[in-house]
Amino acid sequence: MTNELPAQDGAGDGVRPGDRVLDAGALRALAHPLRVRIYDILSQYGAQTASSLAERLGESSGSTSYHLRALAKHELIVEVDGRGSGRERWWERPVGGVSFANPEAIKTPSGRAATQIVMNEFFRLRQEQLMAFVDRGLGGEDPSWQEGTMISTATARLTPEQSKELTRKIMALIDDAVDKHRDQDGDDVRPVTIRADVFPLPGLEG
Repeated sequence: MTNELPAQDGAGDGVRPGDRVLDAGALRALAHPLRVRIYDILSQYGAQTASSLAERLGESSGSTSYHLRALAKHELIVEVDGRGSGRERWWERPVGGVSFANPEAIKTPSGRAATQIVMNEFFRLRQEQLMAFVDRGLGGEDPSWQEGTMISTATARLTPEQSKELTRKIMALIDDAVDKHRDQDGDDVRPVTIRADVFPLPGLEG
């Protein structure tokens, strides 16, 4: 699965050219709920320090610093060049797609367990964010943002090849938007999570 993280944020099953496929060691390093949350914040909001993460997560800076070092050991995150001091280090997630779909890793019980922890936490956070947005939409999210969002479910009858073609087209649109606006800044700019799910349903007998 890609932490699409596909082209910085999201999730899917294909591995595209340039995606980093996490090895078993990196998956195990990430397989902690707090580390997934830290990784997600760096993906969505950009560079952070141990102190800023601690404030956002309600943890101690010692705890977030420990988890940052564990992620950095496997190059899941890197220190920001030329920013911060010896006491206040800034960390960021490298640009590019990351895939959890490592066939070798899931051949072992520990690899499967690590992959499951990461995926479960990743999707739990995405669902939390979706429901929080729905609640804000009912109670006061800016109308201009409501008009620029989409929460939609559809069903189509496709062959495997048609499904592959559909996912390629969707990811091309997402990649284009991410690449074009990756470093955009301004008064009206906010992080926007882009979620695309395409998967087969079980048969009626399933």
